[in-house]
Amino acid sequence: MGYTYKDAGVDIQAGNEAVEKIKPAVASTWRPGVIGGVGGFGGLFSLDLQKYPEPILVSGTDGVGTKLRFAFALDKHDTIGQDVVAMCVNDILVQGAEPLYFLDYLAVGKLVPEKVASIVEGVAEGCRQAGCALIGGETAEMPGFYKANEYDIAGFAVGVVNKDKLIDGSMIREGDVLLGLRSSGLHSNGYSLVRKVFEGYELDRVFPELGKPLGEVLLTPTKIYVRPILEVLAKLSIPGMVHITGGGLTENIPRVLPEGLGAEINLESWEVPPIFKLLQKIGNITMDEMLRTFNLGIGFVLIVHPADEEQVVQILQAQNEVPLRLGRVIPGKGVNYL
Repeated sequence: MGYTYKDAGVDIQAGNEAVEKIKPAVASTWRPGVIGGVGGFGGLFSLDLQKYPEPILVSGTDGVGTKLRFAFALDKHDTIGQDVVAMCVNDILVQGAEPLYFLDYLAVGKLVPEKVASIVEGVAEGCRQAGCALIGGETAEMPGFYKANEYDIAGFAVGVVNKDKLIDGSMIREGDVLLGLRSSGLHSNGYSLVRKVFEGYELDRVFPELGKPLGEVLLTPTKIYVRPILEVLAKLSIPGMVHITGGGLTENIPRVLPEGLGAEINLESWEVPPIFKLLQKIGNITMDEMLRTFNLGIGFVLIVHPADEEQVVQILQAQNEVPLRLGRVIPGKGVNYL
């Protein structure tokens, strides 16, 4: 009798079981525009041309990176999916796009239906928070490429903005105000450095300044900013926005500023969360390095005209956000810290 695919380490039946287990989570994300269901060769979505008569599609793709190492170590997989959604939808949100749908790619060393279902439930939770539909994905079992208990996950989001509402930073002016929204923690950036700093530390250790196990803090899922920002965009035109990802405030804010303009930020305008202070202390990391690696507690920045600042703050506060006045746009280049 010859070899079978299962002999090579790929269990088709387990894959079918995983699909059945994830169907309810996937369906819970669907929104108007979704056509068909799970199992087709492509996900289908019908664009509302009455709402968006001059549509521009905005797409973004990302993964979770080495944060996954902590999920493996703790055998906790129900939040990592939110990270991959957040990294994509927050990026396309910057240009004013409403996220419409999301697809994920999950590659595993050994396909365990219950683990796949847990991961995809995290993806579905991210999609529900972002208001976008999970319309498809791929799960690949790759024995010999990944270890049995390891996997990688990536995805991409597609959103839409009407042509006259596209945000490209060109309307940013000297004197505009930078408003920051708090992060939920490290989000999904800088984890190679995080792993180096905490190498040898037990993940169940409770540092007094954290008040909870280290592993729990490190796996806190990335915050999704879609709903509060869409509330702002429904009422006002915003000159520029920034998702604070890898590169921190130092590298990301200049990406949206027109030539000849920089930003001035007061580092005393917010309280840096304890996890960042702990990282800096244990790793003996300079503040410059912290600012260009981590978000330091600020996950999203709006650049607004001074005349609109009060209204933007009120809208965000009504969405249970606490906007922080970080600084202003100035002549020059890059970010200057006070």
